[in-house]
Amino acid sequence: MANHGKGVRGPSAMLVFLMEQQISQRAMITETHAGRRLDAVLAELWPDYSRSRLAEWIKAGQVRVDGRQVKPRHALTGGETVTLETVMEARADSPRPEPIGLKLLHEDKDCLVIDKPPGLVVHPGSGNPDGTLVNALLHRDPALASLPRAGLIHRLDKDTSGCLLVARTLAAHTWLIRAMKRREIKRHYLALVRGELLTGGTVDAPLGRHPVDRRRQVVRDDGRRAVTHYRIRHRLASATLLDVELETGRTHQIRVHMAHIRHPIVGDPVYGQRGAPAGLSQSQRQAWLAFPRQALHARRLAFPHPGGGDQLSVEAELPEDMAALIAVLAGS
Repeated sequence: MANHGKGVRGPSAMLVFLMEQQISQRAMITETHAGRRLDAVLAELWPDYSRSRLAEWIKAGQVRVDGRQVKPRHALTGGETVTLETVMEARADSPRPEPIGLKLLHEDKDCLVIDKPPGLVVHPGSGNPDGTLVNALLHRDPALASLPRAGLIHRLDKDTSGCLLVARTLAAHTWLIRAMKRREIKRHYLALVRGELLTGGTVDAPLGRHPVDRRRQVVRDDGRRAVTHYRIRHRLASATLLDVELETGRTHQIRVHMAHIRHPIVGDPVYGQRGAPAGLSQSQRQAWLAFPRQALHARRLAFPHPGGGDQLSVEAELPEDMAALIAVLAGS
């Protein structure tokens, strides 16, 4: 039997309903704000939302000053009442949800921390329209479709494993993006690199796109500042296991910086060296050559929680393939 009437929701309508986030705000403008732009003042009064997003809402008429639609640059005089009424809806270009299993290291109403397995692409793109982490996230939490990049705060390469932070609300997303810009989110990695290092250190070398191969990054004087700190965790056969901390978060940063100091990450198909080094036993050589990816793992993530700023630290265990390779190179 067909259903009629506005009060009936079908499955697809219910999904859209679940992905919507109703937002209502009200603020009184004081004389201290007189003469300033509306969008700049609202970014201070409502810090859960970025200035650019507030400007979009103002232009769309979802922000009103004394009931009137104005422009983002509208100059305030003091004494006005500002209201915001909007609904964060699913983005029209959102990937489709897919029932892909995820391992959660942390979950609450504000954020998730995922333990990403190696081999899982994070974002849909050319050659990977589906089967990605984003598809899995949208299946687990449809409301993420209304957030930029489905709530992802940072990225990991396809073959890098470990901790990945996801915001679940617009307020949490704004909070965490600002925390990332202030370098309050600490990302620690384990990197298995070729050769035996004598000491730890810091690589401070700017990165930019390769002039010919646009998929690669290179150290270049006109690049963006990139800083990687590393220290020795274990010395192994013809390799060193490093604790690495990112001060900045550029694309492929650890991989490029390790190659730059002539200790590329073991198994890196783009920035690494072909073949196994001399001095390995037969079993070690076989394990080295058989390892199918870069030996890089995001082991720990520490960040101020968007629900109140308390520090949260989450760790991901080494995946089995990398742990096995380390054990072989350690001679155990």
